[in-house]
Amino acid sequence: MKRKIGISMLAMLAAVFFAMAVHAALEKGSMNLAPGDEVYACGCGADCNCRTLSRNPGQCMCGKDLVQAKVMKVEGTMAMLDVNGKEETFPTVGKFACACGATCNCDTISQSAGSKCTCGTPMAPVQ
Repeated sequence: MKRKIGISMLAMLAAVFFAMAVHAALEKGSMNLAPGDEVYACGCGADCNCRTLSRNPGQCMCGKDLVQAKVMKVEGTMAMLDVNGKEETFPTVGKFACACGATCNCDTISQSAGSKCTCGTPMAPVQ
């Protein structure tokens, strides 16, 4: 009887850790934004494919400096930002994300590959 309870407890504990890992994987590569938030965004214009966003200043994946931007509106996985006085739409889910791990708060995401995020850690494809 005690053995069955012990096995059941271990199974429940494993299920909880598995659920936490799945949740963390889903969060990776996305940036939670709300109207009024200030972020750093690629300032190259709507024709640029990198669409890099970060919480820190630095360079975008196309090699130019990120510019400070303000979130105007968020709908689903798209955010409308004020970038250099122009409204631009950026995805809040990246194809590439900073691989710095859970302790890092740079939240750098991009739609194109690049060498390093704003905290200096390599970017990795979102899986």
